[in-house]
Amino acid sequence: MGATNATTMFQRTSLRHWLVLVLVLLIAVSTQLALEDRIYTPKPTVPVSVTWLRSPNLVRNLTLGYNAVWADLYWVRAVQYFGGTKLSTDQRKSYDLLYPLLDITTTLDPRFNIAYRLGAILLSEGYPSGAGNTDQAIALLEKGMRAMPDKWQYLHDAGFVYYWWRRDSATAAKWFLKAAEIPGAPNWLHPVAATMLNEGGEHAPARALWEDMLNNAEHEWLRQAARRGLMQIDAEEHLELLRPVMTRFHDQTGRFPKTWKEVVDAGLLRRAPVDPTGYMYELEPETGNIDVGRGSYLYPLRTRVPGT
Repeated sequence: MGATNATTMFQRTSLRHWLVLVLVLLIAVSTQLALEDRIYTPKPTVPVSVTWLRSPNLVRNLTLGYNAVWADLYWVRAVQYFGGTKLSTDQRKSYDLLYPLLDITTTLDPRFNIAYRLGAILLSEGYPSGAGNTDQAIALLEKGMRAMPDKWQYLHDAGFVYYWWRRDSATAAKWFLKAAEIPGAPNWLHPVAATMLNEGGEHAPARALWEDMLNNAEHEWLRQAARRGLMQIDAEEHLELLRPVMTRFHDQTGRFPKTWKEVVDAGLLRRAPVDPTGYMYELEPETGNIDVGRGSYLYPLRTRVPGT
């Protein structure tokens, strides 16, 4: 009799678990449909809020112990959401759900290394190609530091966010020095930090960091980000060489060029310059400024600081 009751109770408990799991699946599907509708449907004049599970702790309590599985699902959803938003042509597009998705992912699996590292890149990447939110990128990395204090890479990545996107070499150097103190950290962190503290707009530290990520990253997505970063540095160096050409054209004509053909015809360049992906640089005839084209894979370069 006791065995029969125990079996019945087990069946009832299992049934409750499956019902809850089905409910969570329905919520997840509804959330995905709502998010996809937000990405691919033109936004109305008055934005409509999307109701979904924003609490990482609530999601964790509903996963019935399958945290790692649900972390994978939320990670895939975060990447899909980022990709869909990036490809959207809506001028008012927003990445406002990216951090909550990453926050849930890393709460479900606090040791989800790629979610912290690539997630920080997606968050800090300049708008409109990325979220352009360095505060959230740092917050995500700090969460990773608390979960895995032995990972020097998160401090390394935080320093890189400060160096590359915020152009704050002093704070970046502090992060690298902290990373160097963690057992197992590479010995090149100290000299890179020293170079940052003494630099005057040099690209060498950034190139060294991207090359390290390219050579040592565990995931192809991170290596791809490193390749793009290296090409962006090449583009910045191209722009530095082209700006004096704009000055010479202005000295000769009293104005800035409207097209690259004018520059070529003036004998200042052999051909119209292109970025490392083969996309032609854009001219601003009013100011003489040059930048990568908005259609280029490298757009945007680092966040522009007033006066630079």
